[in-house]
Amino acid sequence: MREIIRVGTRGSKLALAQTNWVIAKIRDQYPELKIETVIIKTRGDKITDVPLARVGGKGLFVKEIEEALLRGEIDLAVHSMKDVPTELPEGLEIAVIPERESPFDVLISREGKNLADLLPGERVGTSSLRRAAQIRAKRPDLKIENLRGNLDTRLRKLKEGLYEAIIVAEAGLLRLGLGDIPRQRLPKEMMLPAIGQGALALEMRTVDLELKEGLSFLHHEETALCVKAERAFLAALGGGCQVPLAANATLRGGMLYLEALIADPSGNKILRGSREGSPSQAEEMGLSLARELLSRGGQQILEEVYRSS
Repeated sequence: MREIIRVGTRGSKLALAQTNWVIAKIRDQYPELKIETVIIKTRGDKITDVPLARVGGKGLFVKEIEEALLRGEIDLAVHSMKDVPTELPEGLEIAVIPERESPFDVLISREGKNLADLLPGERVGTSSLRRAAQIRAKRPDLKIENLRGNLDTRLRKLKEGLYEAIIVAEAGLLRLGLGDIPRQRLPKEMMLPAIGQGALALEMRTVDLELKEGLSFLHHEETALCVKAERAFLAALGGGCQVPLAANATLRGGMLYLEALIADPSGNKILRGSREGSPSQAEEMGLSLARELLSRGGQQILEEVYRSS
């Protein structure tokens, strides 16, 4: 291993917590290694008053970090996997995928209510089209409102009474040491997670073979296979955050199980499907499931969404 590693990350509390977790693991393995944290502000961090779907574009939370990698200003980037586009800049790769944290979404309410207990017209905050569409499908009587900001900001707005409940990723709570907050974990049947949710992506230059080998101890092959299937589904649909998409894969008994959906933003139409197969077919499963959902009406949903955006 080299003598020093410069690690690039966003500056939010969650991003820093994720990065510090990675750095702690590296330091345990290489006590003499010097590690510097480089905080980089991305376009997604700068635009906080507009729904992400309206901002458009891919890589809102990674592009500037990737540019720093390509310029040689950092050696390693730590991303939330769900923020990473399926197409990477030439010369970069996701070299290491650590073990996944919880992929589930959770509902946190001011009065400790579950989704079924919320009253008609009560406000639920989320910045995700995927979450909003699935909640509208289950509870069309609720008022879904946009909620941007880091996790601290979202929890503060909930406490201030701007929302009766909010929906966030459970992984974020756990990584920030907020696992004691009362919450309802939303099962996949009710809320299929985002592609890559709960997983981290360690991105580096493809030529840095020594660094990749040195950090291979952090790689978790089971998580990598699941993410591969999910991201293959996303790649087949063109990615982006303007359409409610979801996919989650798990390994059980040596078999890979993939569930996915395409929805219209209103939640009136949700197409779900699944695949089961060998882990060696992870990418093929994702592509096959995408083609199936497109043929069942997903293509029409995508065209309508892009036409109106």
